[in-house]
Amino acid sequence: MNIAYYIAKRYAVTKSSNNAINIITLIAGAGVFAGALALFVVLSGFAGLKEFSTAFSNDIDPDLKLLPAKGKSFYVSAQQEKQLEQLSLISSFSYSIEERVLLDFKNKNDTPILKGVDTRYREVTNIDSALVYGVWLNQAEDQLVIGGSLSRSLSLVPFDYVSPLRVIVAKPGKGQITNPTDAFTSKKAIVSGIYSVNEELDSSVIYGSIDFMRDLLDYENNQYTGIALKFSENASEENVINALNDIFGESLIYKNRAQLNDKLYKMLNTENLALYLIFVLVVIVALFNLVGALIMAILDKREDIKTLYNLGITPANIKKIFMFQGSLISIVGGVLGLLLGVLIIWLQQEFALKMITPSLPYPVKIEAFNIILVLVTIVGLGLIASYIGASRVRKALV
Repeated sequence: MNIAYYIAKRYAVTKSSNNAINIITLIAGAGVFAGALALFVVLSGFAGLKEFSTAFSNDIDPDLKLLPAKGKSFYVSAQQEKQLEQLSLISSFSYSIEERVLLDFKNKNDTPILKGVDTRYREVTNIDSALVYGVWLNQAEDQLVIGGSLSRSLSLVPFDYVSPLRVIVAKPGKGQITNPTDAFTSKKAIVSGIYSVNEELDSSVIYGSIDFMRDLLDYENNQYTGIALKFSENASEENVINALNDIFGESLIYKNRAQLNDKLYKMLNTENLALYLIFVLVVIVALFNLVGALIMAILDKREDIKTLYNLGITPANIKKIFMFQGSLISIVGGVLGLLLGVLIIWLQQEFALKMITPSLPYPVKIEAFNIILVLVTIVGLGLIASYIGASRVRKALV
């Protein structure tokens, strides 16, 4: 048996004759326990919020989107379209034409992005689930589906045939403009539905038919700005991209959901890192108690340390005794705090203990990565604190 570990375990579980040292050791263990508990609960809460935030964008984003490598648009030949239809790795695909437009309605204006989509767009996304009022586009009519924020700012309501919405876009081309009225194309449309995803998307993106956009921008029948794909079951992104490269070469670039929402993911990851660092600082402050507890224990055990030294135990091994003691306190406190944290998060998932609204529980998620991260953080910082506290052994011998 390792003599240093055996003595450290006895010191850790046996009360000292000095009651103050017992209290300090208890406070140190409680600090590690509370630090591990708080760190895991916060990380799990943020993981739930991240999943909750990205779930909304997943409803309107495809598994993969094809965009032009150069310019605003690209052409799809009949052969390429046939190859795309025969590709077994995808279950469906949808063409789209996108451009920023000016909306004019009763002297109120806004400049969202108008996405012209075909009939298969609802096969590659779950946009239907985001509709809160009205119906989806009728491709045979000049209709638009807009976000809730935009409908409120422009005072738009569905199926207002008396006051149609005017859509204005700049004509493509080069050279000097001699007549400003010839520099823009405009069409009238009515709102058929209102969707709601989040504040940013609701105010910046609207949907129309692909034919509406084609007429507005004077695009050719095989000219598009994007292709949205839905993967077949068990199809991997890498295999799909390799197959697409054989069809389109290097003329297109490919973006998955995370890349399409890179700003959102970067913001969430930055906030997650900031929260982690803040609570690591809290854990470090709590571990100062562990350093103090070890120093007090060393001072209390000076006679025992000298006896062990006279029996032939080296100062390095004596130092290990108190390192093991501090490590045991941090590991046990960290594991107990982590277990309670897992229990709290599980109870929140199952029984919705904390509610944001009467119908919406606070989102949380148990992730294996967060469990490992908390253990590594607590044990790592605990070892550092134990080393700092155990370094007093040499002075105790002197």
